[in-house]
Formats: sequence, structure tokens, C-alpha cells
Amino acid sequence: MAKNYNTIVVGTDGSASSLLAVERAAELAGAFGAKLVIGCAYYESEDEVSSTLRQDSNTILGNDTARANLSSAVERAKETGLDNVETAVRPGTPVEALMSIVTDFSAELLVVGNRGINSLTGRLLGSVPADVARQSDCDVMIVHTVA
Repeated sequence: MAKNYNTIVVGTDGSASSLLAVERAAELAGAFGAKLVIGCAYYESEDEVSSTLRQDSNTILGNDTARANLSSAVERAKETGLDNVETAVRPGTPVEALMSIVTDFSAELLVVGNRGINSLTGRLLGSVPADVARQSDCDVMIVHTVA
């Protein structure tokens, strides 16, 4: 039986890779007539950032930075012709935030980019795409956004 997606969540950290995932999620949302929810996680303090094992140049500190990242992601989604776009910001790790957003919006599909999945850190500590795929109760699509 074919599944219809009514709500699709996609995560962004403002990187070029995540914006490609946003674009693909927007195209899917348009094809299904679904609502797209673009989510972004942020850390509330430097202490939270330093306590996480997975830090990179795209670690987001503060709600304002997260909201700025969402603004550019919404623009990218709307460039595909999609109008039904919402945003969600959550404190915590990217995995915690995405799982919260998926639950809050009762999403049927979560879209993430593959950045980090083949890195040494990703293999040792886990990557956001691999972790959400293991934890999610909805379908997960990992978009090939980096070689």
C-alpha cells in the first residue's frame, strides 16, 4: 500500500549540504501536497557545546543563529514553489531536536542530509543521519548531499 506523507520534517544547520536536503524535502512535499517543517537545533550555552562529543563548524549556539539558518532554508524551500512551510527550533543536540519536532508535528517522513555519515567521527560516535534512522518512528530519507 502506498503511503501518503502529510507532514515532512527536514533538518538544517545552515550548511550547503543541509540546504540541499531542504530542497529535496520541499520537492517531495510539493509532490505529496504535504506540509514541510524545517527544523533546527541549537545549544543554549557554551557549556552544552563543550559537553557534546560531536562538534563541528556548524554547531549552533543560540536561538537567534538557529532562526537565521531557518530563514535561508525557508527561502530555499520556497524556490521550489512550495508555500506550505513551517519552521521549528529546539534546544539540544540535532538528534534530540529532530525527534522532538517529528513527534510534535506527527510527521510521517524525516529528511536529513548524509553529511557526517562516512566521516571517522560519524563511524566512531554515530552521525545525525544514522542516529535519527535508528531512533525515528517515522520513515527517514537520507539525501546524498556530499560525496
